[in-house]
Amino acid sequence: MKIPSRPPPNPSVHHFLIFFFLILADSASGFGSMGPISASFGDYGLFCAIDASGRQAVICWDANNSSSTASSSLHYSTVLPSMAALSGGEGFLCGILANTSQALCWDSMGLSESSDLVPPDFKPNAYSHIAAGKDHVCAIRGSYYSENDSGTVDCWDIMRVSSNSLISRQSFRFYNQNASTFVFRKLVSGDGFTCGAIRDGGISCWGPNSSDLCVLGISEDFVSLTSGVDSICGVSQMSGEVKCWGNNNTYISPPVGIRFVALAAGAQHFCGIREDNHGIECWGNFNASLIPKGSGFLAISSSDFLSCGIREGDLVLDCWFANVSSPDSYDPPLQLCSPGLCTGSSCGEGMFAFNASLLNEPDLTSLCVRKDLKICSPCGFNCSEGFFPSSSCTSNADRVCTSCSLCQNSSCWNVCKLQSSPVMPQKHWDQLRQLLLIIGSSASGFLLILLAWCLLPRLMVKRNEEGKTRQCLFCIREPEQEENGNIDQHAPASVAPCPGVAQVFRLSELKDATNGFKEFNELGRGSYGFVYKAVLPDGRQVAVKRANAATIIRTNSRDFEMELEILCNVRHSNIVNLLGYCAEMGERLLVYEFMPHGTLHDHLHGGLSTLNWSLRLKIAMQAAKGLEYLHKEVVPPIVHRDVKSSKILLDADWGARIADFGLLTPNERDLTVDMRMDVYGFGVVLLEILSGRKAYDEDCVPPNIVNWALPQIRQGKAAVIIDRYVALPRNVEPLLKLADMAELALKEDPNERASMSDLALLLDQLVKDGLIL
Repeated sequence: MKIPSRPPPNPSVHHFLIFFFLILADSASGFGSMGPISASFGDYGLFCAIDASGRQAVICWDANNSSSTASSSLHYSTVLPSMAALSGGEGFLCGILANTSQALCWDSMGLSESSDLVPPDFKPNAYSHIAAGKDHVCAIRGSYYSENDSGTVDCWDIMRVSSNSLISRQSFRFYNQNASTFVFRKLVSGDGFTCGAIRDGGISCWGPNSSDLCVLGISEDFVSLTSGVDSICGVSQMSGEVKCWGNNNTYISPPVGIRFVALAAGAQHFCGIREDNHGIECWGNFNASLIPKGSGFLAISSSDFLSCGIREGDLVLDCWFANVSSPDSYDPPLQLCSPGLCTGSSCGEGMFAFNASLLNEPDLTSLCVRKDLKICSPCGFNCSEGFFPSSSCTSNADRVCTSCSLCQNSSCWNVCKLQSSPVMPQKHWDQLRQLLLIIGSSASGFLLILLAWCLLPRLMVKRNEEGKTRQCLFCIREPEQEENGNIDQHAPASVAPCPGVAQVFRLSELKDATNGFKEFNELGRGSYGFVYKAVLPDGRQVAVKRANAATIIRTNSRDFEMELEILCNVRHSNIVNLLGYCAEMGERLLVYEFMPHGTLHDHLHGGLSTLNWSLRLKIAMQAAKGLEYLHKEVVPPIVHRDVKSSKILLDADWGARIADFGLLTPNERDLTVDMRMDVYGFGVVLLEILSGRKAYDEDCVPPNIVNWALPQIRQGKAAVIIDRYVALPRNVEPLLKLADMAELALKEDPNERASMSDLALLLDQLVKDGLIL
């Protein structure tokens, strides 16, 4: 479904929205802007960002940063105090201290505790906004977390006295009588000018080079402002489009017809975050092929030739160059960063308060130093290509984007068709309708025959005098009966508490529990059939697997009973256990424990929350124990035959459970199966856990994860395959051991592969050592 553009805001709340949009503007950063991430300009480009630890600590990195030297960037956080906001100039950066609202500026060439480029007269002052330009800084007086800032502006110069040192002094170049008469909400600074967004609307600029900007007479409001060296761009509050002033050689022509929420500026390019899907659009001297695709951002910043952003889904840093001739050694550290600036105000319309619990860090309850603060981020209402919005934005969570491969009902068909398929000519639609009509007629006839086949034997069966139905399996409990022996058709089904006993569910109960097997209750589908989320009458959540017609035809009743006899006796803490079944009206329904945290595959590759290393190791260990149980303790042994990350589910306690290991066809059961097939599949899962990469990805070279990772592991370079989107632990040795275990499981000769018992023992010891910190 194509989502329409948002209507203009109600005039009655116009001024109310302006304030919140100006808060939103601080989620982007450019030359002279303020945000949670910023960069210095010049020959030595240093990026700094506020981390997501809840301490508002600052981390910094440069062109020499890599995973092997990440400790140097982390060292900066021990030197710099906690900060509320950042802004970058040429060769230096500034920030506002989180606890006192005072300004702090430092040379990007060297960080030290004595590094402070704020003039003594201004050091005691509190500031609500700061903007660093080429060689000067301007700041608005007032407490950072207070809504009632004074609006008075202080400016000072940053002068280079030698190649390695900077000094500051109070600036008289930037004193302007007109500017002192306005109350400003925010500032941006460039080369010889500063511009401010006036609280009552409009823009005012001052400084020796401000006359070149031609902003006189502008009275509209802007939700975001950013400046290049000699130009300035803003996002109109009414239209959402970009307007620019100054030297048009640096910004050329901004995009038309696209609404933005934030901007960042480089030396000869601008980048912005789109309002609809939070994607990146850049213009100017820029190579469009280098812009990240398929990921939204909540904050961005640019230096001369590089832009970095904080991704919306996982708060991971991502960087891209302005052109292909740029060096490729600018890897950001593996840290999670703040998606915006902390504020004490409530979030306005079109925004949500970022929820720290989405990061799956048990000790993290807030991204801000004070619990009464929050981060207001812009709502998205659309998704990038190949995804559809499966839920709308709320006050404490953004809209959720789901892969179009999981689109299963009409609510997403139009969106995904428009994103992934060309428009089909009318004559092709006519041909398709005719084909569907033929198929539909044939299918209807087949279903009538199948229905008669299922119903006729049941109509001929007579109940015995006691009204009891026949039970074939010792592990299946009879339904509860009333004193007269008649079954209560409305009695609630309860999950059997003891191992070896499975509940017999009625078809009517499971229909009610799944809302009639509606599409919106679907959890997934596979070769066996569909899986639905269900809520039993007692409130318990379960998963119901419903066999399709092909499975029913392929597996006769006796085979179904034999498989049930095996499945209802399989009980383990790392297995998705069977709770019951239903075999009425020709249906074959299996009721399993519900796994609220989905699959391992979805967390590694499908956009769900990122898993930290401790949790990844625990999941690997528990999955190994589940497979070991199937191989060694179940009689007869069960071989899974399809071990992969999508078959490992996560329960309410984030425990790993093996799923989909039963109900094999008769022919498959007669095969002599080697358990080492499962070992190999588990080895692939270990590589996915370690690298974060899919088992097969056409966008990668080589696409097969085994062909890519094994040569690196065997050459002693396992560190290069470690997932860069998860913060490295202090001790990476357990991850290198995990790579060695994967190599043992992926031996070409099946006889040389480790057994599941061996792998379970090794992983158990790795988790018990507790070396991941």
